Amino acid sequence: MTVELLQYDVTVIGGGAAGVAAALEAGATGAKVALVERADDLGGTAAISGGGCCVPGTPLQESRGIQDSPDLAFDDWIKCGQGAADEQWARYYIDHALHDLYFWLESYGVKWLELQSNEGNSVPRWHRPANNGLGLMNALIGGMKSQGATRIFTGASVDKLLSVDGRAGGVRLKPADGGRTTEIRSKAVIVATGGFNSNLDMVLQARPELKPFKIMEGSGPGATGLGHGLIRELGGFFTHMENISFYVYATPDYLQTQASRGLVFRGITGYIWVNQEGRRFHDESRSGAPSATPALLRQTPPHAWAIVDSRMTANMQVADPYYREGDKIRRDRIEELLERSPYIRSAPTLEELARKIEVDVPTFLAEIEQYNRALEAGLACEPRFGKPLKACKKFDAPPYLAIQLFPLARKNLGGVKTDMHCRVLDKHFEPIPGLYAAGEVAGMAGGHINGKAGLEGTMIGPSFFSGRVAGGWAAHEAGFGTGFIGKIRKS
Repeated sequence: MTVELLQYDVTVIGGGAAGVAAALEAGATGAKVALVERADDLGGTAAISGGGCCVPGTPLQESRGIQDSPDLAFDDWIKCGQGAADEQWARYYIDHALHDLYFWLESYGVKWLELQSNEGNSVPRWHRPANNGLGLMNALIGGMKSQGATRIFTGASVDKLLSVDGRAGGVRLKPADGGRTTEIRSKAVIVATGGFNSNLDMVLQARPELKPFKIMEGSGPGATGLGHGLIRELGGFFTHMENISFYVYATPDYLQTQASRGLVFRGITGYIWVNQEGRRFHDESRSGAPSATPALLRQTPPHAWAIVDSRMTANMQVADPYYREGDKIRRDRIEELLERSPYIRSAPTLEELARKIEVDVPTFLAEIEQYNRALEAGLACEPRFGKPLKACKKFDAPPYLAIQLFPLARKNLGGVKTDMHCRVLDKHFEPIPGLYAAGEVAGMAGGHINGKAGLEGTMIGPSFFSGRVAGGWAAHEAGFGTGFIGKIRKS
């Protein structure tokens, strides 16, 4: 068998947020970098994300009169993590986020457009960039190509991590049909392959109690756990694997044959959710994973229906490339989804809608009536769950729709354990020479930076950041640079 041997200083596996950030950081030291991506294009899960980053103390916050600090952000973070967050990594990220994420991304042309107030944050600190996650990735990919230090191998799958003299020494690429085998030799390897939430078998292995129910895959198409297997072969230790962040505002992708993948949708203000009994069970304005997901999983069965009327869908967005063209929302395709999906029912009356979704009709109508009465009375919050009503409206514009919701596995909050240099640790908590991990394969950073749940923006932000850390220290191990130092902002 013919083997093509290539020599680089650092090899990065994965072309998403962590991988591209790692390649940029390593390349800045003068190291020659090989970046291997299984898909035909770079971007990974980050490119289809909302792109929001959790950063305290930014100019955008100050311009809006918002007082924030690393200490306040840390307190919110640890509370959200329910006692399971890696406090050292959380502090490390929070103290560096302003200079080594926010300003660093701006240096590549990223523009921060707006702030949002998300569940669990004391103040608004979720920063949305122009063109969402795709905008972030396009900026960094362009910067990486301009830097000229990285050779990009797309459409190339790694089938083995090479071990040379007891250390990670490169990768073997899976040969194309009839093609020759390629081995990339390097002095350090960074695994940044993302999570496993597009591999339902791995999701259910981590959460076996969900096997009887419909659970949707919800990450990037390449997030199948490839890197987890590669790391295990070299003895990496994994932690907190059961901590998966599920979204509940998602419905099956009816264009997919088996509808195993889900579509995340946003922008529907004022809708309500009912379970299969026809009852509301949660304050729908609190749609984040820390509260909404447990509420949905407590239902029997664990799914729900999002009830909307024809006016509520005007600003609906779907987080999938098929439903967007850059910043432009494809309204025609959203209408197509609403009209054609078998997981979405429509009816001219609420009573008929209840029959179509097979819930108890009197119970369902009573829930709608109670909700409408709270709005008619001008209440600030509806009395059942305390949902704020300022931006809500009555259900009075037929046709009425019900969108079926199932839990969607979106983010892995556990992963391979690393030290503060992103070196992969074995079961004795000793670093495996030459092997680094960053991003979602490492639970976003360190193995479990978020704990049992994460604030919005604490996934993609730490993925970029841990990618930079891994890139700097991997290059240092290969003989380039002084390792990642960065600049902190202390409270």
